[in-house]
Amino acid sequence: MFKFIAKSSLTYFVFFRMNIVFDFDSTFISTECLDELVKITLKGNPKKVEIIEEFERITSEGMSGKLPISESLEQRLKLLNGNRGHISILIPRLQKQVSPSILRNRKFFKTNNERIYILSAGFKEFVVPVVSKFGIAPDHVFANTFTFDVNGNITGLDKNNLLSQNGGKIKQLKELGLKGETCIIGDGYTDLELKQAGLANKFYAFTENVLRDNVAKGSDHVTPSFDEFLFINKFPMTISYPKNRIKVLLLEKIHEQAVSTFKREGYNVEYIEKSLSEKELAKKINNVTILGIRSKTNLTRNVLKEANKLLAVGAFCIGTNQIDLEFATRKGVVIFNAPFSNTRSVVELALGEIIMLTRDIFRKSTMLHNGLWDKSSSASHEIRGKKLGIIGYGNIGSQLSVVAEALGMDVYFFDLSEKLALSNATKCKTLRELLKKSDIVTLHIDGNPGNRNFIGENEFRQMKDGVIFLNLSRGFVVDINALRRNLENGKIRGAAIDVFPDEPESNYQKFKCELSGFDNVILTPHIGGSTEEAQENIASFVSSKIIDFINIGTTSLSVNFPNLQLPEVKNAHRLIHIHQNVPGILAKINNTLASYNINILGQYLKTNEEIGYVITDISKNYNKSLLKELKEIPQTIKLRILY
Repeated sequence: MFKFIAKSSLTYFVFFRMNIVFDFDSTFISTECLDELVKITLKGNPKKVEIIEEFERITSEGMSGKLPISESLEQRLKLLNGNRGHISILIPRLQKQVSPSILRNRKFFKTNNERIYILSAGFKEFVVPVVSKFGIAPDHVFANTFTFDVNGNITGLDKNNLLSQNGGKIKQLKELGLKGETCIIGDGYTDLELKQAGLANKFYAFTENVLRDNVAKGSDHVTPSFDEFLFINKFPMTISYPKNRIKVLLLEKIHEQAVSTFKREGYNVEYIEKSLSEKELAKKINNVTILGIRSKTNLTRNVLKEANKLLAVGAFCIGTNQIDLEFATRKGVVIFNAPFSNTRSVVELALGEIIMLTRDIFRKSTMLHNGLWDKSSSASHEIRGKKLGIIGYGNIGSQLSVVAEALGMDVYFFDLSEKLALSNATKCKTLRELLKKSDIVTLHIDGNPGNRNFIGENEFRQMKDGVIFLNLSRGFVVDINALRRNLENGKIRGAAIDVFPDEPESNYQKFKCELSGFDNVILTPHIGGSTEEAQENIASFVSSKIIDFINIGTTSLSVNFPNLQLPEVKNAHRLIHIHQNVPGILAKINNTLASYNINILGQYLKTNEEIGYVITDISKNYNKSLLKELKEIPQTIKLRILY
C-alpha cells in the first residue's frame, strides 16, 4: 500500500500501444462461472453433491490442460440442465464476485477500454453483463454462446464459434489480428498456449484466485493481483503498492487467525512454527515488510540492521522485552503487541492452580496414578478467606484480584507504580508487607531486565511458613535454586511455575528443570496465555493493528510510536513522514509543500521523545519530485506515500 518512486509520464504512451487480453473465469471473475451455474440448476436435486463434484473435476482438467477444452465443455453441458432463468440468477451473483484487484481498478478499465479484450471459453450470455460494468464493449468480448430451445432451455453451444473448438483461443486471437504489443492475463493452460503459439509478447499467470503450477511455470510473470501487473508495467493504480509485494513472516506458531487475516488482505505470508536464532532471522528478514513473533524470538539490533524493508513488527504476546525497541524506533519500525488479549486465560490458570495447590489435589492425583488411595481432608483447604498476595497489579494482576475476591479471598497487592485498588483489594506499601501477610503469593511482573531474581532467598525468607507460590510472569524473575531449597525445607507448601529461565525453542524438545520431581509443584510449559480463545484474540488484535498501520498509517496502541488514530485516505494522497524529534521539521515539510503549491487537505502530527510522526493528506495532482525533496529533509527516517 505504499511506494517510493513516481510513475513516469512515458507510461501512458507505452500503454496506448499495448493490447491487454483477459481470461474471464477465475481471472476477471473470482470463480468458474459454469460451476456456479450448475449449482443454481441443481437446487433441490438429491444428487447435487455428486454432480457438482464431477462438474468441478471436468472443469479443473480442462483448465489445467489435461482435457481438451472442447471435450471439457461438451461433458459439462451434458450435466447442465439449465435455462435462461438460471442465467438471470447467475449474472448478479457474478457481478458480486469480480476479483478484488480488478474491482478496485475499475477506473483503469473504463479509461483504457479501447485496448482491453476478453477472450474466454465461457459464455457471452453472462460475460458481457459483467464486463460491461467496466466499460468493456460487447464487440471486445470473445466467448462461446449457448443454444436454446423454444422454452429457453439450454441445449448446447454454438459449435461454429471458434472458442468451442480445441485451440479455440489461438484461432480467435489469430483472427482478431491485433496490432502492436499484446499481453495475456489468465489462469489456465489455454491462456498459456497463446504465448507458446507466438501470439502474445508476454503471458501473465494470474493467481489471485487459483494457482496452477504448470501454468505459472510457463509464464513470463506470476501475477498474484492485477495491481502487480499495473505496478511492474508502471501503469496508473488505484492503490500505491501491490499488496502481494508486502511480505509477512510469522514465527513461533502464531494462531491461524493471523495467517488468514494477512492472506485475506492480499499479503504474501510465510509461516514458520518455531522461533529463529539471531543468525537465522538476520538472513530471513531481508525484504520482509511485516514480522510476527512471540516471546522466544529476539529481535536484536543485528537483526534489525538487515531489515531493509521492515515497516511493522507484531509481538503476538504481552511483553516486548525480546525486541530492541530503541533501535527499531530509530529505524522507523512500528511495534504492536497484545497487552490485554490473553489476560483472562492467565487469570484462569492462576486461579485453577491456586485451588489445586490449596486442596492438595496434585499430590493426591499423583498418588492415585501410582495406585495409592488417600481419601483424607488433611492438608486440604478452601480458598475462601485466604490472603492472596499479588505482585504486579497490571492487566493480569488486577483482573485476578477481582475474580479471586469474588470467590471469597482477601486480596493484597504490591506494585512499584501507583495503581488504583479494585473493589476491596488492599495496596501494600512494601513488598515485605505483602510477603508477610499472604497465604498465597502470585507473581505478575514484566520482563524488565531489572527484575532478574526479583524473588530470591531473602524474599522467600520473608514469606509465611507453608506459603503457596506461583510464577506466571517471566522465568528469570525468580531464583529457581532458592525456590527449590525452600520447597525442600517445607517453607513453601506448594508451587506452580509456568515460566523458566531457560526454555526450549520448540515443542517436544528435552526439558530439564531444578523443580522436576516434586509432587507439590505444578509445572506448565509457558501456557498461561495459550488457550485457543486467547491466541485467536491476540492474532486478531495484533494483525488488525498492523493492517491499519500499513493501509492508512494509524499507530494507535503502538508500543514505540506516537499514537495517532487516522481517518481513511479519501480522494487524496497521504504522505507519512517519520523523523527524529528535533525542532523545525514540520516547518521544513510545510515549506517544501508550499514551494510546490501543494493543496493540503489535512495534516496530523504527534511526537514522543524519540521521533516525530507527520501525516499530510494532499491533492492527487503534484510534481513527483516533491517526494525526493521530502526524503532529503535532514533527520528524515522514512517517507511513505499511501493512496
